Amino acid sequence: MIYSFWIQILEHVNYIGAACLFVVGLYTVVTHNNFIKKIIGINIMETSVFLLFVSIGFVHGASPPVLTLGDTGGPFVNPLPSALILTGIVVGVSITVYGLSMVIQIHQLYGTIELDEILDTEESKDDSPHA
Repeated sequence: MIYSFWIQILEHVNYIGAACLFVVGLYTVVTHNNFIKKIIGINIMETSVFLLFVSIGFVHGASPPVLTLGDTGGPFVNPLPSALILTGIVVGVSITVYGLSMVIQIHQLYGTIELDEILDTEESKDDSPHA
């Protein structure tokens, strides 16, 4: 009974790993005030989604989805998740570059990339009397 439980866990370790990575990335985004750390957290979440898609496309005992002369007509690995991952990687890199360029602009404008310091700066501007 216990042995079969651990076998089930080991067969689904990719899904568990993807969920753990996603939670780590989400925790990083929610708890850190540094914008670069938030971008790193988003990248960790993206990686967990990639792992999940690749795990979904894998089939035990399947052959690659390339036809050869000696094909037996057995099960094939699903190629669609791999194609989606390639698109996701391009989108992830684009989002990362855009986020980092925004961090550069924020640093040039406020002199910091810490959210608390930026909010304190904005509050002090709002509290100052206008001439």
